[in-house]
Order: sequence, then structure tokens, then C-alpha cells
Amino acid sequence: MNRLFPLALVAAFASLAGCFKPPEIVMVDRATALEQQAAGSFDDLEQKLDRFAIEPRPVPLTPEQLEALGVRPKGLVDESDLTDADRLDGFLAQHCVGEAKDGLVVDTRDACKGAADVEDVRTLLERVNRARRQLWRWMHEQRADVPEATLQGAWRENHLRNVVCGGWIEDSAGKWQGKTC
Repeated sequence: MNRLFPLALVAAFASLAGCFKPPEIVMVDRATALEQQAAGSFDDLEQKLDRFAIEPRPVPLTPEQLEALGVRPKGLVDESDLTDADRLDGFLAQHCVGEAKDGLVVDTRDACKGAADVEDVRTLLERVNRARRQLWRWMHEQRADVPEATLQGAWRENHLRNVVCGGWIEDSAGKWQGKTC
């Protein structure tokens, strides 16, 4: 009977085991929202980035890159208030124009740093040179005993002291260089 009792017990348990079922395992092919966030799935952010990537927009460039492309950066000063002397100083510092050894201002666009509107430079040169010739003529009328070339040379020597630092100046040998201050 000793052996029979354990067998009966096993049989009783086996009949009861049919009532117990292991839990059903459900496989889900999608992660929960918490799992998506933990895994780094941010649909809204990804969609915004995708839209941003395909929208046409300007390419950000540094001032140096713009200058290399020939685009003159906008100044902080409203250029409509600039005088001819202010604009000339800007072009002298850019090396787009230079103070020639004869006292006139000449076009030196080959050495120009950055962009300069050709028509603006030409118009400015004509006005400045016309004003200088008129000044020299008036100086000669006031001092007829002194040759005009001498007056012109003295005027240039005095004028060069006030040229903007870095301005393009032609020396007596015909070589162009920036004014040192």
C-alpha cells in the first residue's frame, strides 16, 4: 500500500493539472510608447527634421566666405549718409582705389579686397578727381608765382597724412602699398 498511495496521489494531481494552464504569451510586433521613448523613437521630432531638411533655405556663410565670393558685407553704418570722402576711405582701405603719385585717385580694382560696384567706383573717382583739379587750379590762381606741379605735390604730401590707415598709396617708385599708421 505504500507504493499505491504515491501513485494515487500523482494520478489525483495529474487530473487536476488539466485545469491549470500556463499563461498565454502574446507577441506584439510594436513596442509600447515608453519603450519607444527609451529606444529613442521620436516620430514628431523625426518628421520635423525631415521637413526641415527638404525646405529650401539660404546657406549660412561667414563674412570671409562672402568676401571671397565677391559680396561686400553690409556695413553697420547707413551708407546713404556717407559723404564722398567716407566712401573714398572705404574704397582706399579695400584697395579698390588708390592715391596715385600725381595726386589723383585711380582705379586699382585688380588689388581690391572684396566686392565693389564698378559704376559706383567710377562715378566717385570722377567726382573726387574733378574736385581736386578745381582745388589745384584755385590754389594756382591764388599763388600764380608758384608752379602748379609744385602746389600739387605740396598738397599731396599734406593730404597723405590724412589718408585712412591701410589705404592704398602709390609711392614715388610706382609701387602700391597700404598706408601704415
